[in-house]
Amino acid sequence: MKKGYLSVNTGDGKGKTTAAVGQALRALGAGYSVYVGQFLKSDRSGEIRILREISSKVLTETYGIERNVGSPMTERDREAAKEGLTRLKKAIDDGYDLVIADEILVAMSSGLLEESELLDLMKSKPESVELVMTGRGATQAIIDRADVVTEMVDIKHHYRLGVQAREGIER
Repeated sequence: MKKGYLSVNTGDGKGKTTAAVGQALRALGAGYSVYVGQFLKSDRSGEIRILREISSKVLTETYGIERNVGSPMTERDREAAKEGLTRLKKAIDDGYDLVIADEILVAMSSGLLEESELLDLMKSKPESVELVMTGRGATQAIIDRADVVTEMVDIKHHYRLGVQAREGIER
């Protein structure tokens, strides 16, 4: 990849991870290597399972325990987030073409990572690497540093009717 950009998918609406996974599929289709690191999620999600099945050019890892937005965080969560940040840096250093830091913004807004750590990650990215960061709560400094920012807006959602995340649709 000649020039990789910094992208942020943020906001309260659904689709942040889905958009990033769509980028991963497109990159894999073009022959690029992809690393997906997920914070505060399990590896049971449909998108991770299928990425692992379809290509040997993708590495997926999860850091920490799956949490709902607003759940209390533990020291174990903090340690897992720090390990995740280390793994992301390694993926960038290892030369993956596309690196996805899924829910890293939630890890930051939950106090597991510092804004300065995310800004350092963004600044240290080589020009040839595409970095995508997802999650609610992008700060103005992160938005300013990014090349592309997409805000997902929650206009109407069935969660408000008590419908839980459905297998194969929301997870």
